[in-house]
Amino acid sequence: MTDNMFPRFLKSQIANTLDFSRVTAVIGPRQAGKTTLVNALTSKDRQFFTLDDHFIYEQASEDPIGFIRRIDKCCIDEIQRVPELIRAIKMSVDADRRPGRFLVTGSADILTLPTISESLAGRMVIHKLFPLAQSEIEGKQSLSIDDLISGNLKPFTETSFIPDDLENRVLSGGYPDMYNCKSENAKRIWARNYIETMLSREFKDISSAYKFIELFKFLEACAIQTSQLVDYSSVARDMKLDVKTVQRYLNTLEQMYILYRVPAWYSNELKRLIKSPRIHFIDSGLVATIRQIGLSDIKHDRSLFGSLLETFVFSELLKLSTWSEQRLSFFHFRDKQKNEVDLVITNGRQEIIGIEVKASDTLTSSYLKGMRKLQETSGARFKAGYVLYTGNQIIPMADKILAVPVSALWEKPH
Repeated sequence: MTDNMFPRFLKSQIANTLDFSRVTAVIGPRQAGKTTLVNALTSKDRQFFTLDDHFIYEQASEDPIGFIRRIDKCCIDEIQRVPELIRAIKMSVDADRRPGRFLVTGSADILTLPTISESLAGRMVIHKLFPLAQSEIEGKQSLSIDDLISGNLKPFTETSFIPDDLENRVLSGGYPDMYNCKSENAKRIWARNYIETMLSREFKDISSAYKFIELFKFLEACAIQTSQLVDYSSVARDMKLDVKTVQRYLNTLEQMYILYRVPAWYSNELKRLIKSPRIHFIDSGLVATIRQIGLSDIKHDRSLFGSLLETFVFSELLKLSTWSEQRLSFFHFRDKQKNEVDLVITNGRQEIIGIEVKASDTLTSSYLKGMRKLQETSGARFKAGYVLYTGNQIIPMADKILAVPVSALWEKPH
């Protein structure tokens, strides 16, 4: 895959970071396109090393300090495989403080590695690269989270949906290789192989205490619960595991960017919240593969589409957040009266927007119940609420609450 096939909207931010930061890290799941992106940023004076190469891996493992000492500027791919390199990089950039010396990638959340948080504090800027957003597939910037927070959406061109277009987007997800597969069966084969490779090989880079069959069944259980609240005790009981093992598996799958736990949002004024997190997969195509859901299944049983669409929207908004200059956090809202909002996004000023996802072409007032409660609870901090639905118009529903087509996430406003 060439850099020109799909534009990555994070590219300019990474290039800018190289101008001032001694170490720049690009982290995210395997096969999301990190290597392709950093190769596009690698100039002739920057060496490229991948720790997937056995010879380079051995050299870096045996003598990490000597390996780094021989380098002026470089890109190191999959640095989590030899975390000892981090300390060697710290020594190097402390002695030579020129910006842009090290560009590294990692397929595990390297912030969680104990050698990193202390060693490169103040010396490294981290960018997260997720699988392709739909706007990157379309090759055009579209809706931004900054637009959503401001509440000032640009006019949106009404579109006539191509039959099955949204369903195919949800089932395909955003991994470049999976997207490029020509048939639904080929996509399933790729995704299945990806999952098995991650669980049987990549998992060992993070945790050695696991059983493959047990972990795969655990992942299947998580796929069934995507977009739902996590009950650790219930999962542990059903899987015949202890709660600590469930939490350890979830932690590791989150480090590998397969899962994402969305914590509950709450304020001091509202004390009766259920504080369990919701679970989402980073990619809706992987969920569909694990659950063996295809286009014909969705047509036969539309109820299967709702949770997949919600995970799809979450994933798209998560990708959009990586391009924002604001510091954004994701939550969900639910109280004991079962008033709920699928996603709550906050910025550094603690301004709030709510997102409801509905796999429906029509709108009803019942969709506003949870959003009104969130609006009431958050007061002046509430900037806007959005019901993302499968229709094709932007429609005002209430004060500061709009219904917006899901396709606005990739359609270019005029």
